[in-house]
Parts: sequence; C-alpha cells; structure tokens
Amino acid sequence: MGLRKVHIYEFSRLNMVYTLLSKRKLLWFVQNGKVDGWDDPRFPTVQGIVRRGLKVEALIQFILEQGASKNLNLMEWDKLWTINKRLLILHTAVIEERRVLFTLENGPEIPFIRVIPKHKKYEGAGEKSTTFTKRIWIDQVDAQCIKVDEEITLMDWGNAIVKGIEKDEDGFVTQLLGILHLEGSVKTTKLKATWLPDINELVTLSLMEYDYLITKKKLEGEDFLDVLNPCTKKETVAVGDSNMRNIKCGDILQLERKGYFRCDVPYVRPSKPVVLFAIPDGRQQSSLNFGHGKEALPT
Repeated sequence: MGLRKVHIYEFSRLNMVYTLLSKRKLLWFVQNGKVDGWDDPRFPTVQGIVRRGLKVEALIQFILEQGASKNLNLMEWDKLWTINKRLLILHTAVIEERRVLFTLENGPEIPFIRVIPKHKKYEGAGEKSTTFTKRIWIDQVDAQCIKVDEEITLMDWGNAIVKGIEKDEDGFVTQLLGILHLEGSVKTTKLKATWLPDINELVTLSLMEYDYLITKKKLEGEDFLDVLNPCTKKETVAVGDSNMRNIKCGDILQLERKGYFRCDVPYVRPSKPVVLFAIPDGRQQSSLNFGHGKEALPT
C-alpha cells in the first residue's frame, strides 16, 4: 500500500529512588493534604521538580543520557541534580535563630558601601553593593567554632581577631568582640565566615527544604502508606543581604556556604519574607537539611 515502515522500540520504565510515580498514589497525597498540589516541590511531576529549581535543559539532558534501556531502572536523584548544577549568582544569608552580633572595635564608625562582583569566578553575574559597618552579624554555628585571640576571615572583607566571647547559661554565643586585621593573610585562617552588616535594609528569608515522601528506595509489594515519611518539609528563617530585594520569582541563586536555591516568592515588603526553595546539588546534604547537617551545639 506504499505506507512507511513502522519502527517499534521497546524500553523500560524509568524509576527513581524514594519516589512514587503512580498517579493514583500521588493523588492520595493531594487529596489528604500531605502536599500543596500537583506542583509541590516534593512531587516527581515536571511542574514540581521545576518549581524546586530544576532546569528543563537539565531534565532533557538527563533523559537523553539514560537512553532507551530495556532493563529495569532505579535511578538516584543525585545524577539529575548534578547535571543541574552551574555557576550562579552569589548572595549572603545568616540564620535568624541565635545569630551573633560581632562588634569590631576599630571598624568603620560611619558605614560605607563598596561594589563587588556577585560571583568571584563568573564575571557575567554582574556586581552587587555591600555595606561595611562596625557591627556585623554571623551565624551561631560559626561563633561556636571561634576561640579568644583567634584570627578569622570575614569573607569579601578581610581578617579579624576575636578578643572577647560572651555566652548565655546554655552555652550559646550571644556576642563577639574583636578588631579588624585586614593586613592578615586569608590563607592562614581556619574559619572563613559569612557575615551581614547590622543595617535595617536586610531582607527576611524563608528557606524551605523538602525530603522524600516515602522512606524506602523501592516499594517491594508493601503498601506505600506503611512507609510514609513523617517529616518532608522544613522551614528555616534567615536574613539576607539587601541585594536580594531585586531577585525575581524563578531566579536561581547560591547562598554562600548554604547551598543552591530557587526564588518562589520574591521581595514585596519588609514584613513578608522572600521564600527560597533549597535545590539539591547532587553531592551532599545541605547544612539546613532536616537536622542531618552541621548544627550549632554549645561547647
């Protein structure tokens, strides 16, 4: 009849660890309020993983690399997130809970602003404005690592020597006193601390992290209701640099020493936080992740 020859290809289904792909089972999570909808960042839907920060280009590349295998596949998510990783705009954030005020005795009496690159190794990222003040904020987890008379590096500024440490009755650091030592070498210090100036223009952040919906890599006959993960969402409140007022919904960025994030809700007003979704990087757990990362424990 002159019809073209039809080529038939057989290939197996692509399965992912700790992941349910059945629409019937996913519907149960939606109907029972376990997720926020079909575009929830914990869902394996295209809308869900894109909202979590996956680039469509990375998804296409991942699928093409797998090929049309006839064998049963159980893939790790790490490879997909590794493909997704790239040079991004850098911002700075400090965790709100128990953040520590560091007073520099010889710091600038009058705050001044300096324009620096957004990314040290990627000129195309542009520039950002950083305010330098006598009083700065650092993370509690960093403060716990510091000893009196220790020299540390304040990233994008220089070195400082800690002269005094105040703690509360529970052992948490409440305040640091020190002096700038800008002539010091950053190569000799153990701690490279991120910091933010003590100014009113800081932006409130809501850092959202998500875990797998089930606790088993692969279901083997059991009911998925028996392996539900009881904790799949975690919110961490932080403060970010004033440049974060300019990020838009969907922008992908990197918080120094905290990981990769996608902006889900941009800056609107001071009373409403910027919502950032943590993006897995395919290598390690984030320092914010469900208590598995580095925590600030009293010493």
